[in-house]
Amino acid sequence: MAVTASQDSRPLRIAVDIGGTFTDLQILDARSGAVWAWKTPTTPEDPSIGLMAGVREAAERFGFALAEVGLLLHGTTIATNAVLERRLARGALLTTAGFEDVLEITRHVRRELYVLAPDPFPVLVPRDCRLGVPERMRADGSVETPLDEAAIPGLLARLEALGAEAVAVCLLHSYVNPAHEQRLRALIRAARPDLPVSLSSEISPEIREYERASTTVLNALLAPVVKAYLDRLEQRLGEGGFQPLVFLVQSNGGVCSLATAAEQPARLLLSGPSGGALAAGRIAELLSRPNLVAVDMGGTSFDVSVVQAGRVSVVTQGEIDRLPVRLPMVEMRTIGAGGGSIASVEGGGRLVVGPRSAGARPGPVAYGRGGTEPTVTDANLALGRLDPEYFLGGAMKLDMAATRAAIAERVGTPLGLSVEQAAQGILTVTNANLGAAVRLSLFEKGFDPRDFALLSFGGAGGLHATEVAAEMGITEVIFPREPGTLSAYGILYSDLVQDLARSRLLRAEPGNLPAIAALAAELREEAEARLARDGVAPARRVLELAADMRYHGQAFELLVPWGEVAVPDAAALEMLRARFHEMHQQRFSYSDRNEAVEIVTLRVTAIGRLPKPDAAEAAPAARPARKGTRRVFEAGAWRDLPVWDRDALRPGDVVIGPAIVEEPFATHAITAGWSAVPGPAGALIARRV
Repeated sequence: MAVTASQDSRPLRIAVDIGGTFTDLQILDARSGAVWAWKTPTTPEDPSIGLMAGVREAAERFGFALAEVGLLLHGTTIATNAVLERRLARGALLTTAGFEDVLEITRHVRRELYVLAPDPFPVLVPRDCRLGVPERMRADGSVETPLDEAAIPGLLARLEALGAEAVAVCLLHSYVNPAHEQRLRALIRAARPDLPVSLSSEISPEIREYERASTTVLNALLAPVVKAYLDRLEQRLGEGGFQPLVFLVQSNGGVCSLATAAEQPARLLLSGPSGGALAAGRIAELLSRPNLVAVDMGGTSFDVSVVQAGRVSVVTQGEIDRLPVRLPMVEMRTIGAGGGSIASVEGGGRLVVGPRSAGARPGPVAYGRGGTEPTVTDANLALGRLDPEYFLGGAMKLDMAATRAAIAERVGTPLGLSVEQAAQGILTVTNANLGAAVRLSLFEKGFDPRDFALLSFGGAGGLHATEVAAEMGITEVIFPREPGTLSAYGILYSDLVQDLARSRLLRAEPGNLPAIAALAAELREEAEARLARDGVAPARRVLELAADMRYHGQAFELLVPWGEVAVPDAAALEMLRARFHEMHQQRFSYSDRNEAVEIVTLRVTAIGRLPKPDAAEAAPAARPARKGTRRVFEAGAWRDLPVWDRDALRPGDVVIGPAIVEEPFATHAITAGWSAVPGPAGALIARRV
């Protein structure tokens, strides 16, 4: 396998997570097992500049040569930001004549039922760029109206006049029979070989016209944007002998080749956040904690993902900026609650925190960059939870006087509270918001929070984790090593993953086994071919089946794992049905084993296992673990609390709450009723006492 050979001759692997403010790196040396973390400012004008700067800085800091790097695993928000900021190519949509308005009709959903002037769903392709094609397939895949090739020159002329830079093709029922889509692409390429064309039968070959069209349009409009970035990245890769194999992180938590990313950029829409979920899965395995709820609290947002029975939750459809994306992606709930979330008093004396954020600039008042509105970070500073002299390991000094003045002016005085009471109120509201997001993520799946441990990471998460856990009855909180770069850590141990799907409405009955087996065989054959194209040796390939299933008459499905089933037989089908009933019971509190069950879509996840060198345990720093004490407002009064140096903690050390644990890029509050001890894989494990 190419990756194995690369690892043998060039033993370093680098994982990069490019965020809005910082580019995070994790570097693993397979020779020694050493793992290093690094942060460098992101360069929004061209993220590849910051990436290469971070790699060079890390090489100088940790003493390795760029030519020793064999693998670069790259998480990016380039696709996400392009959609949110509408920096997309000018595109056209070709669809079956008469169905040009599917993107605007959507599903007649009103998110706010009683608003007189509802906000319409966004439409990325204007009406004059949506062109009807004379053709039609029936739902069974038979041809009702042949493709009128005589009309194609006129369509090509329209595309030229519109200045289309990319084309999405979404014809009726092409998920069953893609012949018309494929022929249409061939005709377009014959005339315009430079024009990117995305087919719905390749991007999202699934039932439901609107979602399929939306996904294909997103893919088409992103293709020129992502290709331009990948071209710039490839141009920089030869610098200083830096020539690694490069893989990009997808929304499903796996990585893909540059060729796949260029063809199907919609698969990158959750590239960045999925790294944290990957890390949660890895930590669940390392610590033998099969049930984890992972929470990532940064500057502006709070992301929640769930690991249950050792598996990261994946959904088959998500959305970005109210645009549906019908592709597998890590299931994640995001709310506007981070260290930079702004606290304010509304009319009637109601204290609210977020979703407005101070961002990186001006940032919280404490940063001294012109911020005037108090934030969650300011509240933590005002209560003594943060050391103004040791923020970011001492790289940034915080302004305590300005922070306290802002809290008094904006929150304390309007509510008749002292600065301490106002700051505590900000944290109480924040923790309630965080707890609600975690609770909903678990309750909607029928899970009991008491069966889970809380995995806390992100720069701000450690200050809130034990209080949020206590509110929900969770008795264990895990603070991983290097929580500020944990998403990059998750990417470091990712695998190549490709998702394939085919929609066919079939009863889950023995009489349909030949059709089900034929569909599974078709998907497996294509999956093997894709992994072979990516250079994955047969011994490192894993193919997992799953099915979207529902009771007859339902309008929604559950994704039911089927495992490594090679040839579905009657016993395997009965196992699948039983699993569906169990999942339906857990999710909706009822099931009916006598009701007919349908398979709507069959899926194959093709996994190419990348080598996983073991990371060495970091030795404790040779200095005292107790740093001293600090005045912290705790339980309604100022108290002297012990402060611990996380990097110096040794086996046998016990941190009894209330206490503060500091490390260069994060601070953790171990509140009263909790104690924390060092654990495996560099984790700090807190438990209720």
